[in-house]
Amino acid sequence: MKHSSVPTPHSNAGPELTSDLQPLMNRLQNASEPFALATVVRTISVTAAKAGAKAVIAADGSIAGGWIGGGCARSAVIKAARAALEDGEARLVSIQPEDLLAELGVESGEEREGVQFAKNMCPSKGTMDIFVEPVLPRPILVICGASPVALALSKQAPTIGFDVAICAPAEDHAAFPGAGRLIDGFGLDAIGNADTYILVSTQGRGDLAALEGALNVPARHIGFVGSRRKISTLKEKLREKGLSEQDLERIEGPAGLDLGAITPEEIALSILAELLVIRRTGQRQTNIQYI
Repeated sequence: MKHSSVPTPHSNAGPELTSDLQPLMNRLQNASEPFALATVVRTISVTAAKAGAKAVIAADGSIAGGWIGGGCARSAVIKAARAALEDGEARLVSIQPEDLLAELGVESGEEREGVQFAKNMCPSKGTMDIFVEPVLPRPILVICGASPVALALSKQAPTIGFDVAICAPAEDHAAFPGAGRLIDGFGLDAIGNADTYILVSTQGRGDLAALEGALNVPARHIGFVGSRRKISTLKEKLREKGLSEQDLERIEGPAGLDLGAITPEEIALSILAELLVIRRTGQRQTNIQYI
């Protein structure tokens, strides 16, 4: 593909801006807020921003911090950021004057070989290449109960990228040393903005309360550790309490893939395997960054 020559990138906007943006990115991370990080990776001719300039773009499309140039770049980068947050894929945006786009045989808005092209309508007529990467909250596994399977899950889930929250009576919290978040009881009203998965492994200690709490959360998956007969019985009790069939259909079980698991650790592994299948279905995650 024919392209303009590549000069030595400018570098006067790098470390300082990165340092300035770090507290903002940390705050968004702690709040489980998704955002996109846009980085100018190349400039040709006169442009307002130089290589190394960065901006944090919030989920609503606003620029939360940093700077990557004026209106010449803003519209194309915000559009790319929204798309990146939607599908989890990074984008390379090349903003060029109309004559250079024509020389390349591409139109504004067209994508070719992984590069999205946009027209620079500013008087500078410069070229900017901007890398836009989504930074998404790590998915969270909410574990209800303090059973042996729950304990095993709390240890294994972080190894495949899940943050963990434990919902159990306060007297059981000591069984989960180092757990990221401990919730007294089964009130799950405010878990956060991350992609949420819930696993109920209460073994008769608060089954209904845990399931009712789980159904209050817009979770991607609710799994129950128990036999089909037990699940059927619990669903009937929830039905008698006025829960709808649509709600009850959200409860999946017995939790886990059929791997022939016997021990709590093996059952936990089968559950995480199932969650991994659910999490990755339809995703192309190679460019997603979790922080």
